[in-house]
Amino acid sequence: MAAALAIAWLALSALPGGADAGQKVQASQDRLTVVELYTSQGCSSCPPADNLLGQLARQSGILALSFHVDYWDYIGWKDPYGSARNSRRQRAYKKSFNRSYVYTPQMVLNGMLEVTGSDATAVLAGIKQAARAPKVPIGLSWNSADDLIISVSGSAQPALAAIWLALFDGKIETRVRRGENRGRTITNYNVVRVFQKIGDWNGRPKTLTIAAAKLQRHKGRSCAVFLQSEMKGPILGAAAIQLEPQR
Repeated sequence: MAAALAIAWLALSALPGGADAGQKVQASQDRLTVVELYTSQGCSSCPPADNLLGQLARQSGILALSFHVDYWDYIGWKDPYGSARNSRRQRAYKKSFNRSYVYTPQMVLNGMLEVTGSDATAVLAGIKQAARAPKVPIGLSWNSADDLIISVSGSAQPALAAIWLALFDGKIETRVRRGENRGRTITNYNVVRVFQKIGDWNGRPKTLTIAAAKLQRHKGRSCAVFLQSEMKGPILGAAAIQLEPQR
C-alpha cells in the first residue's frame, strides 16, 4: 500500500489565505502530543504495548497511532497491517536517536523521545515531557462541499517541516494463526492505514484542501495531520478529526 498511495492519491490545493467562505466547523482535536507505537502481530512482546496504546488513545490531548512493521513477518505470521513504509519510518528514527538497531515494541513520543512501548512508567513520563513542547495550531474542518480543510498556523520561529496525513482505524481484532502469537486474538488500536506527506511548511500560515471524493471510501476512519521537522525530528503540532462530516 505504501507505494500505491503516492501523492497523486490526493487532490491538494494550497490556498494563500485562511479558510474559505463556505467552511463548516466540526469538532476536532488540536495541539495533540503524538505517540507512535512500532509494533507487529508477529512479536510476542507487543500485545502489552498494544493494550497500553489503546489506553492512551482514550486520553485527551494524545494522538496515539499504531505503525505496524514488516520485518518480523518471516518468523511465521505475516502482519496484515505491516508495511515496509512503516519500517522505513522507524529506521529513520533509529538514525535520529542514534540507535544501532530497530525493535518492537517501541514508542516514539512527539518525535522527540523513544522508549520501550510496554514500559508504562517510561511512556507516561516521556509523554509528560513531550507535552511541554510548544505546539503549532492546526485546524481541521469541512467546507460546504465536504472537502477537508487543513489550516496550519504560522510561527514566530522560522522552521522547515513536512505536513503528514494519517488515516487510521480505531480498533481491529485479529486471530493470529501462526508464529509467536499463535492462537491469540490480538487487539490493535488506531492502526495507520494511509500515511503520506502532503506538503511542506516554512513557518508561514498555510491551508490545504483535500477533495471530498478522495476521502469518500475512508469514512468511518479517523484523520490526523501533523507537522514534523525534516529528518524525523520533533513533531511541532498535530490535530485529528473523524471522516464523517455533518451537515
